[in-house]
Amino acid sequence: MAEPGDVSIVIPAYNEADAITDVVGTLSGAAPWREIIVVDDGSHDDTAAKARQAGAIVVRHPYNKGNGAAVKTGIRRATAEYVLIIDADGQHQAADALRLVARLGEYDLVVGARSKETQATHARRFGNGALNSLASYLTGREIPDLTSGFRAARRDGLREFLHLLPNGFSTPTTTTLAFIKAGYNVAFEPTDARQRVGSSKIRFASDGAKFLMIILKIVTIFSPLRIFVPLSAAALALGIAYGVWNVALYARIPNGSVLLILFAVVVFLVGLVSEQISSLRFEGRQ
Repeated sequence: MAEPGDVSIVIPAYNEADAITDVVGTLSGAAPWREIIVVDDGSHDDTAAKARQAGAIVVRHPYNKGNGAAVKTGIRRATAEYVLIIDADGQHQAADALRLVARLGEYDLVVGARSKETQATHARRFGNGALNSLASYLTGREIPDLTSGFRAARRDGLREFLHLLPNGFSTPTTTTLAFIKAGYNVAFEPTDARQRVGSSKIRFASDGAKFLMIILKIVTIFSPLRIFVPLSAAALALGIAYGVWNVALYARIPNGSVLLILFAVVVFLVGLVSEQISSLRFEGRQ
């Protein structure tokens, strides 16, 4: 089992001056961690200075690159065997961090699964619920919180998938599915997220298209056939039924039936190619 001394804490931060002192101070007082690394992602306030004063190691980006880029920088900088990633907004408690770390060793990735009641607005709960359902279908196991950024994992496992991680929002999504697809042991530890300090950097309207791309990426990278095959089968069944109905009534095969059958074939073939590409992404793993 992991001990706090075997854990590097990575805190991605962007304009979190109001919360970062308390976050670093609370974590420092909870256990003798190997190190606490705050990655200042091009903040315009004094996030970096306050984090340094609180005792954290500070790594600065010269401009804002995104939460995922900050997490990747922190993983590269970490020196311990395990890495705990926690938000800088004060949502997560030090006691929960210790519970996540305590499960490392038996598990390669432990995700802090937030209860539905603590997941911000109704719109965001609905969006997270849709992503959780899709991920559960793709992986064949229940995933209660796909988008939680509060997680602990083996550093080597995280570094193994750095090339898959985006610079934006979907780093938690990608790491969770990558660990599951690679056959690592993944656990979800229930946690209660507190009200964050300050306002969220995610805007539902402007970032909606980005989350749609996250869904498409999840499908094509991790389990494409679980989407392409049902879609192909539905189009094939509809095309055959439409053709049989027209033959029975009008003694002819309509163009629509032929197009649906051809569409089914094309979708199935694209699914096969996507599945091969997905497999290639995970080849050569140690």
